[in-house]
Amino acid sequence: MTARTEPAEAETEPDAPARPALIREFLLVAGLFLVYKLGRQLATGHTAEAYHNAHRVWDLERAAHLPNETAVQSALLHGSTAVHLANAYYASVHFPATLGFLVWLYLKRPAHYVWARRVLAVVTTAALVLPFTFPLAPPRMLTGTGLVDTARIYGPDVYGPPSSDHLSNQFAAMPSLHFGWALMVAIGLIAATRSRWRLLWLLHPLVTLLVIVGTANHYWLDTIAAAAMLGVTLAVIHPPHRTVTTAGRGTGRLAPRETVLAGAGR
Repeated sequence: MTARTEPAEAETEPDAPARPALIREFLLVAGLFLVYKLGRQLATGHTAEAYHNAHRVWDLERAAHLPNETAVQSALLHGSTAVHLANAYYASVHFPATLGFLVWLYLKRPAHYVWARRVLAVVTTAALVLPFTFPLAPPRMLTGTGLVDTARIYGPDVYGPPSSDHLSNQFAAMPSLHFGWALMVAIGLIAATRSRWRLLWLLHPLVTLLVIVGTANHYWLDTIAAAAMLGVTLAVIHPPHRTVTTAGRGTGRLAPRETVLAGAGR
């Protein structure tokens, strides 16, 4: 009996999706961040209404028996290191983490990049509408709640006095794009990778949630509103189908060679 080895036909991998033009994507992403900044600026003012809405949100949370934000802040204030780290996280992680996420997807998972960029654009645009219709002072500005402005007291602080702050609208607390973007970063990386540890990306929005509440920059309801907006957007804009290419496997052979026996016994 003689045996010969024949190469089996290798499975054909789907072609990698085309990577969008770099210059166009740079302009689109830069435009997204610019809209985020300028859009919040257009909604400045309405100080009295923003404080009135803040008291309404605070009372609604207590009526709904949501945890008191002071409990999270009290945990941070047990030591200066924790509160400094929380303030630094709030000030420095939001934009770089989101930008790094988009750059990585662009280079490694183009199909997921297009999906994530669309989701972030829709959520950001929708989030900019609320400050026009529901201006909201953050909890750090409310008196009688037991909360303090940790950034102003302990540093680092990214905001100046609301009357002279020309870089941001401090009365646009709802929804929290800090939390919405962090949650999308985690969801996007979980969808685009296959690592058994990929669920650990959820630590990013979890830490962000504790930071923005503990530093008194956002209410629980701000994060709930952001999560709801993201959920609706994800229900409409679906991620790409999971394939060998989009999920990040290599481009090597998928089917092993087979040994085909032939001879007198066949």
